[in-house]
Amino acid sequence: MSDEGILSGQRPYRCNACSKAFAERSSITQDKIHSGEKPYKCSEYGKGFKQCSHLFRHQSTHPGEKPHICDVCGKAFIRSCRLNQHRKIHTGEKPYSCSKCDKAFRTRSHLSGHERTHTGEKPYKCAECGKAFTDGSHLSQHRKIHTGEKPYKCNECAKAFTQSGNLTRHQKIHTGEKPHKCNVCDKAFIQSSSLIAHQRIHTRQRPYKCNKCDKAFIKHSQLCGHERTHTGEKPYKCNECGKEFTHSRLMAHQRIHTGEKLHKCTKCDKAFIKRSELLRHERTHTGEKPYKCIDCGKAFSCSSHLTQHKKIHTGEKPYKCIDCGKAFAMRTRLTQHKRIHTGEKPYKCNECGKAFTQRSHLWSHEKIHTGDKPHKCNQCGKAFTQPSKLTRHQKAHTGKKTCKCNICGKFYTTNSNFANHQRIHTVEKPYKCNECDKAFTQFQSLTYQQKIHTG
Repeated sequence: MSDEGILSGQRPYRCNACSKAFAERSSITQDKIHSGEKPYKCSEYGKGFKQCSHLFRHQSTHPGEKPHICDVCGKAFIRSCRLNQHRKIHTGEKPYSCSKCDKAFRTRSHLSGHERTHTGEKPYKCAECGKAFTDGSHLSQHRKIHTGEKPYKCNECAKAFTQSGNLTRHQKIHTGEKPHKCNVCDKAFIQSSSLIAHQRIHTRQRPYKCNKCDKAFIKHSQLCGHERTHTGEKPYKCNECGKEFTHSRLMAHQRIHTGEKLHKCTKCDKAFIKRSELLRHERTHTGEKPYKCIDCGKAFSCSSHLTQHKKIHTGEKPYKCIDCGKAFAMRTRLTQHKRIHTGEKPYKCNECGKAFTQRSHLWSHEKIHTGDKPHKCNQCGKAFTQPSKLTRHQKAHTGKKTCKCNICGKFYTTNSNFANHQRIHTVEKPYKCNECDKAFTQFQSLTYQQKIHTG
């Protein structure tokens, strides 16, 4: 078939088993999804593949010569076609256009995967659990959850991964390499996908739309996570405690049990379970606040804090507690609130065994043992364990009281004091004691009551 036909999206060749259509006849013979046949074997490891191209991709993970070098960034490749594909990152060339939404892609396979977001087609089904995927690579990745296979090992720390891309990304933690730079604010990233997502902060572009509620997102992964708020789907179970999660949340959750903290700060040697937590922490050193509210101009170091803040303007509280009816602006706040009803305290201190409902409370507590007070007031030099305590303290210098009660006009310096005050007017008592059913306006009062029962 001609290049023009491929670019225009023509697919004249159809599979007899599932009616799937292809641009090239050879793709039908290569499509061994239905037969399960894997005729292409790796001579090094004996691993089998459905397609010759998949074997080549696997062989590229073997250590060895990479003769094809990018003249822009120096990255090396085993095959020239991979170099040509990579060069499009630098040139910005995207020859494959979607006929439904004008979005363009560097590769035909990326276009095919994207087109399924419009059709809802998920042709790749897991034989183990029946879960279906839009992309064959996503199915391959998912299967490794069942097999436990992690063939890609880091030479620096022996950590193993299910995908070669995850290994490449991980290795940059050791080298500190951030080759992808934003031309607006000079911020640098380990991955090109992170740069693309970051640039949408500047352009305010949100290409991923939910077809249930029209909410839009910067990243596809954010849309997938959001869609589960409609379906309630949590397919991945923790073997330690039986809790169910989405896949990425399970990976992060399991580190609570192992105590593994992979992501280290180069400024103060502090380590974190999640990379996003490290990035957020690094901003305490730089003072950077890249996320700005277009309604009031307030800036934030973290996008989730901006999202939470925006709901002050809209009054939106979509997450409701089924036990007491209390509603929240964020799902994480609802999750934390539910623990008041269940009494669950999943975050345990390794030093003294004390348990907490929130990870942030554990971190704050751990500083009692370490004596760490990283947040310093530039007015008087006083240091604090938490940034929120520093913010509260700084208001003592400025005398600023930003939270005003609409009912009685009283001002407060902190959101928590303001929230406690409002309950005087509403007579709301969300904190219930499991022992005696007594209810309180403040969490501290509940804690005090529980100590009376325990002695």
